[in-house]
Amino acid sequence: MALVKLGDFYPDYREEHSDIDDIKNFDVYAQGDNKVGSVYDILVDEQTGKFRYFIVDTGFWVFGKKVLLPVGLGNIDYGARRIFVNGLSKEQVESLPNYDTLEKVDFDYEEQVRGAYRPIAATSAATATTATAATSDLTQPTYDRNTYNYDHEPSLYNLNDSNDSEGQTLKLYEERLIADKQRRKTGEVTIGKHVETETARVAVPVEKERVVIERTTPTNATAVNPGEANFREGEVARVELYEETPDIRKEAVVREEVRVKKVVEHETAEATETIRREELDVDAQGRPIVDKQG
Repeated sequence: MALVKLGDFYPDYREEHSDIDDIKNFDVYAQGDNKVGSVYDILVDEQTGKFRYFIVDTGFWVFGKKVLLPVGLGNIDYGARRIFVNGLSKEQVESLPNYDTLEKVDFDYEEQVRGAYRPIAATSAATATTATAATSDLTQPTYDRNTYNYDHEPSLYNLNDSNDSEGQTLKLYEERLIADKQRRKTGEVTIGKHVETETARVAVPVEKERVVIERTTPTNATAVNPGEANFREGEVARVELYEETPDIRKEAVVREEVRVKKVVEHETAEATETIRREELDVDAQGRPIVDKQG
């Protein structure tokens, strides 16, 4: 059962399955919340395409060492970007064979790795089952290189974040445009009034009365005797004179009315954006497959 690195089996996994690429950066934690290291790469079964091991770079925990972790023992927390391994201790990590190249990963090498992890898997099985079932699980069978199959040890090789009946899960994502709108203030109009002054001129016709004295010499005057002449000293004639004076005043009148209101104009805003979608690439290597869509 040959193993290959993830990038060799899925050359385009970074573009099509970003969630898998993220796992390669997850931190690995053991019991007591001790950080073991981080996921360096993933080994895939060349025949089935299933994940078998996380390659863990132990960093400073066990300085300068890379080890294999069966995927079934890791509890993946995507939110925390962590992989938890219950029951794993520093001594067990130190006892694991160092991972250098794929050429060294044969049946004997994997048996060394499985031998270090089987007590953890057995303890987990004992916790999850009844006492009777736990006793039988703790009795490890003997495996042969010619008959061994990864399905014999699901506690080591079944991913904890996928359903056993459905196999391993790849999340396919696509982008979509969300049309929404926000109300924002674009400006403000202030309307007020001020007073302007100017000089106005008006013309009002007025009348004034004056006295005009006309004197005439009669041409046909008849002479009278001095005794008949009626001389009256002190006789006075009175004439009343009137004139008009302008009466100019100011009054305020409404010149015009100004009403202020708002109207709503409707228009359609369009936007163009490039969106991406992940599609599944299946390399069946000539074998028939059934594609079921939900």
